[in-house]
Amino acid sequence: MHFGRRLVRASAVIVVVAGFLLVGAGGVAAQDAEEPPCDFDHPEWRSAQTVDGVEIQAEDICRPDNPNTVAAVTKGTNNVAPDVLMQSGLHPDAVRKHTDRDDDGDPDVVEITLEVQGLNEAGGGAGGYAIAPGIEPAFWVFAPKTRGMVQEGSSAAANIRMPSPPLRVEAGDTVRITLENTHYVPHTIHLHGVDHPFEVDGEGNDGVPQASEKPVEPGENRTYEFRAREPGTMFYHCHVVPDVHVLMGLNGLLVVEENRPDNTVQTVNVGAGKVRHPSAAVADGYDGEFDLQYQEVDAELHRIPQAQEDPRRIAKAMNREYDRGEADPDYFLLNGRSFPYTVRESLVAVEPDSAYRLRTLNGGSETVSLHTHGHKVRIEAYDGVEVEDGQEITRDVVTLSAAQRVDLTLNTTDDGRHSYGDGVWFFHDHREQGVTTDGIGPGGTITMITYASHQKENGMPDTNRPLDRFFDASYYRGEVPVWRGLDAERFGEPPATNGSDGGGHRDAEAKGTETPAQGSQGTLPSTIGAVLAALLVGMLFGGWQAGGGRPW
Repeated sequence: MHFGRRLVRASAVIVVVAGFLLVGAGGVAAQDAEEPPCDFDHPEWRSAQTVDGVEIQAEDICRPDNPNTVAAVTKGTNNVAPDVLMQSGLHPDAVRKHTDRDDDGDPDVVEITLEVQGLNEAGGGAGGYAIAPGIEPAFWVFAPKTRGMVQEGSSAAANIRMPSPPLRVEAGDTVRITLENTHYVPHTIHLHGVDHPFEVDGEGNDGVPQASEKPVEPGENRTYEFRAREPGTMFYHCHVVPDVHVLMGLNGLLVVEENRPDNTVQTVNVGAGKVRHPSAAVADGYDGEFDLQYQEVDAELHRIPQAQEDPRRIAKAMNREYDRGEADPDYFLLNGRSFPYTVRESLVAVEPDSAYRLRTLNGGSETVSLHTHGHKVRIEAYDGVEVEDGQEITRDVVTLSAAQRVDLTLNTTDDGRHSYGDGVWFFHDHREQGVTTDGIGPGGTITMITYASHQKENGMPDTNRPLDRFFDASYYRGEVPVWRGLDAERFGEPPATNGSDGGGHRDAEAKGTETPAQGSQGTLPSTIGAVLAALLVGMLFGGWQAGGGRPW
């Protein structure tokens, strides 16, 4: 009876072991199932539409913004219809607008409430936020105040994500940004480049604990106030331990639009990307507008809140043990994602003979060198200051240093300079590491300037070869040959050179040359046979011991 059981178990183990060995012999690693490149429940969101009186442009990409959210942050969460507010996932205090002081048809007092939220942390909060297939670092973000519990898949959860959202107001508005610190460590907001007083009511207004104010502790709130006199593309970020907090995700664009009549702007752009309700000034000169925020991620830093829950231990690990001077970026993000996810949400979808405003921000500390294929862009402004007439520069590589903002015009006129014609054109950071994800390419900040004639019905670019193979976690673990789809014989997994690797995986220790000795492949079947025979004899007659000391 014991012999029969051993025989059955031995047979099962032989099958399993043979399967693993044969996988190694075939040179193909076990892989995760590829995910659908575009899986989206609301295709109706892509079309141009009017929601509660707010005109919303089409967003011809895989995963567009929720039109209800766009309407709520444009009209004001205190003014929008209850059903629209409900579907937006926002709290009634998220964006309040009132008081048309100059009688020009738009509100001049804007009150924004931001929370601080953690993503993918061990202690809970919003989870499941992936920057690329299978990659979920922890982040801290500013987010518009949400309604009710944040649950995965809810409209509220969709508003808590990377990057911290671009904020828009009109020059001359009285703007009050209230920070409700819903996080477990202190934070502040610094209005970088924005015309703001140093102090308001003795509470501080510059966000710098060493110079002007006490940090906002967990459970506390503070209101920052300004009335910007100059339009431009600005910046906001936390100034508590900024060498850590900014890079964790607590930074975003702050745009001051030109003052125009009937200019009710889209105050929040969740996830960045296309601005679906552009300002009156932008609509006068452009056919569309895009927010593009870049950032790098050092996995070592972003793993800290995933390794422990005690805020004291997190603070110690981040502020006293983690060495920012030795940081080594692993991931490179555009609007909170890396390729291929960037083409779902941050595709620059264009029409021929059109002009688009691109507001770019480097929210990280590594220099970014933006390169447009098929186009040259014109530099219109640096750090919120317009370039003087006649001094604009047109080029196809634009450099952004840390915290810098550059406004660009993308002109799609096919004249051999501004555009080379329609197509699917790469748009990326030209530093080689910037287009990788944990050392695997293509990844990083890659997106595409895609003409309507080269877009699929679901908004994905119609590329020469399908992008499906990159929507695969095993690809970014280094388990899949880069050119596996071209020629498996020549470009597939190389044969194993020893008994430990599966044929050259990135996690196998390098053992000299990867080229096997002549005839070495022919020894693999005999090796398999010897291993299986040894397992069978041992289990049948030796009573193989398991962890508890009992015979198997």
